[in-house]
Amino acid sequence: MKTKRKLIVSIISLCLYSVAYAQAEYNVIPISVQMLNIAPEARGTAMGDAGVASTPDISSQHWNPAKYAFMDSKSGASLSITPWLRQLINDINLFYAVGYYKLDQRNTVSASLRYFSLGDLIFYDEEGYEQGTAKPNEFAIDAAYSIKLADYISGGVALRFIHSDLGYQNLDDEGTAGNAFAADLSFYFKKKIAIDRNNADVMAGINISNIGTKVSYDDGVTNEYLPANLRIGAGFWYEMDRYNKIGATVDFNKLLVPTPDYRGVQTDEDGNPEDTYEKKQAYYDESVIGSIFKSFGDAPGGGKEELQEIDICGGIEYIYNDMVFARLGYHYNHENKGNLKYCTAGLGLKYQMFNIDASYVFTVGQANSNSALANTIRITLGFDLGKILR
Repeated sequence: MKTKRKLIVSIISLCLYSVAYAQAEYNVIPISVQMLNIAPEARGTAMGDAGVASTPDISSQHWNPAKYAFMDSKSGASLSITPWLRQLINDINLFYAVGYYKLDQRNTVSASLRYFSLGDLIFYDEEGYEQGTAKPNEFAIDAAYSIKLADYISGGVALRFIHSDLGYQNLDDEGTAGNAFAADLSFYFKKKIAIDRNNADVMAGINISNIGTKVSYDDGVTNEYLPANLRIGAGFWYEMDRYNKIGATVDFNKLLVPTPDYRGVQTDEDGNPEDTYEKKQAYYDESVIGSIFKSFGDAPGGGKEELQEIDICGGIEYIYNDMVFARLGYHYNHENKGNLKYCTAGLGLKYQMFNIDASYVFTVGQANSNSALANTIRITLGFDLGKILR
């Protein structure tokens, strides 16, 4: 039974991420429901997966719900689709629907639905015998409220229900689908300035996301961490003339999850740590709040490894006549923490109440040359409903 469980986890992990294992110090933080960490829409992903401090848009729910308080339009909705890991599998997709509504000049409500389909999977044991089939999927439903606290500052809070079905129950009676609840707390700063008599904006943002219960796939025997995350960023926006605008943004991300310590744990012939029951239980028995504070100083490699756990994402955006958009970005993740390094690019077009955005991933470096993330495309369709609700 344990063999089956390990095999399933390996398959699901492969379906979510493709990483390099060459480094001896490789020590990725294990999390569940990794779809919550996948950027689901095209604009932010075209700028390197940065968005906590960019200008507000319809899909702000994932990056920073507090940005909705600064939206000019009364209401909007968007739908995004991401064909995931097409280098490996052709039936995994991430769908994301989001919408917001401004109650008045200070208060805004929003909601989103994220659905992750992992296609059809056939499970095998280590001897190669088929153990059954499953259609694993995950979804998250959340609602948020944002308020303008002052002329330049807004705050937001989001509540989320998460359901994760990895198909365990298809193999044995002890496996179950996992459920969890989580919350986000966010703030956004946006102030207009003038540079050489031209309009400009300076922005900053912070979003502490997925703070909530743990998730279990075995009726509470093991409770795994959600991808709690701290995202901090800054942005700048400049109007060069009547028709041309340019902006830049950068995000810093850190998982608020403890780092596993494999010191003293036996390794296999490939140098990978072998699980021990005591180590595993001690790791997952940490309380959620305690694990958040612990995550800032528990890396076995000390301060050097703590810095390795910070992902850096940044990008630029050019707009012509508020109709045509061009974007470039870069995402950096240290080789010991996943080695997800890639460039991004994207285009957008806006006409009246409709807009369409697309993004594309270019992997970087020899270790990532065959990454399953290569050539990932995201498409987002947006609708400015405020033009109808006036």
